[in-house]
Amino acid sequence: MQNVHHRPIKRFSLDGTIYDDSAIWRLKQEYLYLIDFQMRSAGYVPRLDIDIDFTIEYNEKAQIYNFELSVYGVYVGKRKSEWILGVDERAVIPIQQNRSREYSSKAA
Repeated sequence: MQNVHHRPIKRFSLDGTIYDDSAIWRLKQEYLYLIDFQMRSAGYVPRLDIDIDFTIEYNEKAQIYNFELSVYGVYVGKRKSEWILGVDERAVIPIQQNRSREYSSKAA
C-alpha cells in the first residue's frame, strides 16, 4: 500500500446537546461509532496517533450540556477502509479478516 502517513488529515466532527449528564459516556461512544461509520463510508480510517477531541460545556441557564467531538482520519479508499483499523505513526493497522466470512461471501 502506498504510504498513507503523509496524506492530508481530515477532521470529522459532530456537535450537539446532551440533556442528561448520566448519558454523556454512552452517547459519546454512540457518536464515536457514528463518526467511524461516516469516515469509512467516505473511504477514510482514523489516525490512531491523534487523540480524539471531546469537549463538553455545561450551560447552566438552559441546564444542558453542549459538546463537540472530533476524530481525525486519512483517505485510503472505500474498499481498503473496511480492512484497516487505523493508521498510527509507524504502520497501517489491519483488521483481522475472518476466513469464514470470506468463504461465505465468495459462495454467495
